[in-house]
Amino acid sequence: MAVTIRDVARASGVHISTVSRTFSAPHLVNPETRSRVLATAEQLGYRPNRAARALITGRTHNIGLIVADIANPFFPPLIKAAETHARRRDYHVFVADTDEDPIVESDLVQALAKQVDGILLCSPRMSDDQIEQLRREVPLVVVNRLITGLPAVVMDVGQGAREAVRHLLGLGHRHLVYLAGPRGSWTNREIRRAAGATARTAGADLTVLGPNQPVEQAGAAAAEAVLATGATAVLAYNDLMAIGLLQALQDRGVDVPGQVSIVGIDDIAYSGLVRPRLTTVANPTAAAGRTAVDMLLQQGDDGATGQVTLRTDLIIRNSTGPGPYAPAVAIAAEVAAHVKE
Repeated sequence: MAVTIRDVARASGVHISTVSRTFSAPHLVNPETRSRVLATAEQLGYRPNRAARALITGRTHNIGLIVADIANPFFPPLIKAAETHARRRDYHVFVADTDEDPIVESDLVQALAKQVDGILLCSPRMSDDQIEQLRREVPLVVVNRLITGLPAVVMDVGQGAREAVRHLLGLGHRHLVYLAGPRGSWTNREIRRAAGATARTAGADLTVLGPNQPVEQAGAAAAEAVLATGATAVLAYNDLMAIGLLQALQDRGVDVPGQVSIVGIDDIAYSGLVRPRLTTVANPTAAAGRTAVDMLLQQGDDGATGQVTLRTDLIIRNSTGPGPYAPAVAIAAEVAAHVKE
């Protein structure tokens, strides 16, 4: 016979309502009493009925997490971190994939709105107006996008792009390419803006190629266009595009980094496995997932909003090397690096 809330209340020496509050609003229960009730529930094997609790509290204890492309290695660490963090708060996460389609994205938000307490919208492709409209239907936290007045967690890709371009300039590159990402991407706009401003300040040229789909095949397809520019260094929208470009250039007999240096963004697992190993901007995706969950649950508790920016870091590996205007120190460092390999 299943253990009931009455059994837990009787064994704990408290009223049924106290047991209910322990599971639905634990912050309202005395810590000592809460610990005793939870220990008793665990001992008896009691599990609260989520459907019944939802009727009482108005909360489902479910969170929606919508990503632009679940096949992109950028997203799994974020998803895993968000799920683990939510589970510790007694929440379940429903994951959905939009395949980079803003129409699918909107449909998914509306479909999930009645089944969850809020939604984490990761790298959305919808317009700001659409997202603001949907927020009236369900609490939202946006990841990798800034919209005035909406709670958001962003990774500072602008700072990362500036560091990447400065790294390339310091190696002696003066003609760079930015291999752009998808149209409608806030991240793409931030990278393009920051990279362009940094190059202009240094008197260097930056050619933008795109928009492109953020996939390996798009990077490979851009190889001829990159070579046609005469650029000696490339900053790609993400690691997948950078890896696709790297492999396509090598297939054409182009030496990376001897003739063309390449920098990616994200620091996915593959970036350290390709040869040469990819220089990249590391994004704190796991931290973004945890922070977004906290923001969403806090929003539900007290209506708080805010925007959090997480630091990115440039990881220098072997896909970048001296350019045509390299100072002697950069050339010496490059030689030393290859000797170590």
